This record gives sequence, C-alpha cells and structure tokens, in this order.
Amino acid sequence: MFKALGNSHRLAIFVRLISCCPPGTKWVAGPESRRVVGQLGEDLNIAPSTLSHHIKELRTAGLISAERRGKNIECWVDAKALNTLVDLLAGQRSDDSPAGQIRRCTCEEAD
Repeated sequence: MFKALGNSHRLAIFVRLISCCPPGTKWVAGPESRRVVGQLGEDLNIAPSTLSHHIKELRTAGLISAERRGKNIECWVDAKALNTLVDLLAGQRSDDSPAGQIRRCTCEEAD
C-alpha cells in the first residue's frame, strides 16, 4: 500500500477520494464517496492513459475499488484498506490486519 502511495500522483488521487467530505463530517463508504475517473484527474495534469495506469496500481494495491457504470468508471476508497492504513499509522493492534503484526516499541530519551 505504501509503495503505491509513494507516487505523488497516486497519493493525490487517493487523497482526492478520501477528501470528498465537507469539513466537520467523516468519510463513510457509500455512493456519495465515489468519483468518476475523469473527475479524479481534473487539475492534476495527468494524461488519461497515465491516470488509468495509476488507478490500476491503486486497485492492485487494494486501496481502491472501481466499477464501470455505462461509459464511466467510478472509483472509491476500499474501507478495509483505509482501516488497515489507519491501524498502521496509529500503531494500534488489529488481529485481522497487517497492523496486528506490529509490535509497539518503548522509547527512551537520548543522552
């Protein structure tokens, strides 16, 4: 997941997908959190073929899901992947995610 998000364009696409909620509200998986691929590329100066490649990489990493609706492809953040990232970044333990394998470390002040 982090390798996929290490690319600045993919990170921008991912952030755009999770930033669709107005301030003071929280993101929930649902139809309102979906974006058409064309919308994701707006103002990012990414060629359509390159945008498709980045979408594919994010899907392969399990970060987003996509579904064709007529001539459009809708994308959304995979809720389980987002929870895994939150667990990893927060250092919390969860038995059903890779974060469950992380051990907390003990920090001491340096001399």
